[in-house]
Amino acid sequence: MGALQATVLLCLVLLHLCSSILAQDEDWKTATATYSKETDGSIITEGACGYGDLHKISYGKYSAGLSGILFNRGSTCGACYELRCVDHILWCLQGSPSIILTATDFCPPNFGLSADYGGWCNFPKEHFEMSEAAFAEIAKKKADIVPVQYRRVKCDRTGGLRFTMSGSSHLYEVLITNVGSDGEVVAVKVKGSKTGWIPMTRNWGQNWQSNVNLQGQPLSFEVTVSSGKTLASYNVAPSKWQFGQTFEGKQF
Repeated sequence: MGALQATVLLCLVLLHLCSSILAQDEDWKTATATYSKETDGSIITEGACGYGDLHKISYGKYSAGLSGILFNRGSTCGACYELRCVDHILWCLQGSPSIILTATDFCPPNFGLSADYGGWCNFPKEHFEMSEAAFAEIAKKKADIVPVQYRRVKCDRTGGLRFTMSGSSHLYEVLITNVGSDGEVVAVKVKGSKTGWIPMTRNWGQNWQSNVNLQGQPLSFEVTVSSGKTLASYNVAPSKWQFGQTFEGKQF
């Protein structure tokens, strides 16, 4: 191989490597992040997704409130994001380590304050309100706000989907948690032993409802996530299920 051919081949290899690196970097988007001070190291135990105690459902300190443009009226509840602090030598930890967060709450706007100071969740800002413990894994806690990069990632969960029953004989609700894959549930169906598959409607967050009386029937669920994947868990709840109980199904 001549010197010219070798040079051309080397340039092509370098071009391919650079293209691959650029393609990976394009997955990342820019945003900002702050943290909420909580004594237990977590963010609030209630929230706009309806998850309740975040420690009981395993999201814990790796939970986040999202600004409106990211929260999208609750449709992104349960979605997972990889986050890293960037472009701030004073506040970002060395090496820009990343963490995985689950969307569990809404960060409300404060239009009385500037979007650059206090109104961090004002539209159309992309912002993450994190727990203090999670924030400390990517930046120094002395910082009020840090620039970050984020991207959607698949959710890695332990165990199956969890279905928590609530409501009454007139309004049946189920809260769906611990969702793997996309994490973001977009459609749910329920089936009793005396019914066919019944589409449920989103009440709020990841609470889904039906006005069909399903008491006294074993229940099956069909869950669809944002990528279009659908998973059916049959006879998850026995016929004697009660409101307030949680049952585990399959996992994506």
